[in-house]
Amino acid sequence: MNTTQPYVPRIGERMASSERFQSSKRAELKIWWREIDRVLLFLILLLMAFGTAAVAAASPASARRLSTIDVTLPDLYFYWAHLKWQFLGIVTLIGASMLSRDNARRLGVLVAAGALFLLILVPVLGYEVNGAKRWINLGMRFQPSEFLKPGFAVALAWILSWRLRDPNLPVLAIVSGLMGFVGVLLMLQPNLGATLLFGGVWFVLVLLSGVSIQRIGALIGAGVAAFTATYFLYDNARNRIDAFLGGGTAFDQVDLAQRTLLAGGWTGSGLWLGVRKLNLPEAHTDYIFSVIGEEFGLIVCALVVILYLAIIARVLVRLADEENLFALLAGAGLVTQIVGQAFINILVNLQLFPSKGMTLPLVSYGGSSTIAVCLTVGLLLAITRRNPFLTRETPGLRKILPVKETRT
Repeated sequence: MNTTQPYVPRIGERMASSERFQSSKRAELKIWWREIDRVLLFLILLLMAFGTAAVAAASPASARRLSTIDVTLPDLYFYWAHLKWQFLGIVTLIGASMLSRDNARRLGVLVAAGALFLLILVPVLGYEVNGAKRWINLGMRFQPSEFLKPGFAVALAWILSWRLRDPNLPVLAIVSGLMGFVGVLLMLQPNLGATLLFGGVWFVLVLLSGVSIQRIGALIGAGVAAFTATYFLYDNARNRIDAFLGGGTAFDQVDLAQRTLLAGGWTGSGLWLGVRKLNLPEAHTDYIFSVIGEEFGLIVCALVVILYLAIIARVLVRLADEENLFALLAGAGLVTQIVGQAFINILVNLQLFPSKGMTLPLVSYGGSSTIAVCLTVGLLLAITRRNPFLTRETPGLRKILPVKETRT
């Protein structure tokens, strides 16, 4: 029997600093666990678990393709590297999710400013990979556009929320100018896929911010004009679009991806038993969805798609009664960023969209891109944190997306 008596501080006696620190940390963790959207966190971690298995399946194909006479990569080279990056990503995710909403906004804006500054430097200091100058090296090779994604959504939401303070502020002109500036920088690389993704996030946020139908129509017209100009001005974009519309050939990446995707049938050929993936370029990154189809089957591919749809649904449920305009816009923008990129990647693998060089977020192998995606998810979890004991009386998304009420 334990006869140790619990410590009871005397009157006027202070608790030791180490004990106070541990107590405050435990309290913060309890508050975090109570306020975090645990369902959304579970969906994210489940998707990352799918990604771990998928990278293990794709690693041998990519390792053999990238091996040379001088250097032979082990079959599971990318798998072990992916585990290290996933660990760092989860630490980043949890750390960002523990921020308060205000601190998450501050971090997002700072990340946006820093990434935009580095994006400006890419044409000068960046170096070219596979015909595109998107990378920069500051002790670690990364794409500034990957870290701009979460910051861009948060910064735009913050600017659009200014209209609550002063309806006369030209917030639409500011965010449209920012989108145009980012679009020009991305097309200088060139990076049409990222430009379309950023444009989609910008459009969703502008739509949710309450812009009139006339202005939305004008914005759509401007977007169509910009895309048309891109087709005629950029050879890389025109060649990919023409190849997509023309059906391509049996040697095109997109065609190889589709053949690989369908090779496993409904149930797949089994882990490390796929053959077509050996001819697939970027099997562990851009075309990992096809590897999932060959080795695990179309049923598992459908489960991955369902997980992304479940993430969208969960975030919308969380935002349905949100009373803070910034939180509503930022949450919608961040989930659009994640799931928008996912569905562009999936459509490319299904040969329903031109090749864009985009990874499948939370699933594909990635170094700095894994950290960037986990930062996006962490900010999303931080912004959607909610005290379960507080009730909302404002309509939130219900005001924008009317719901039919049933009468009894």
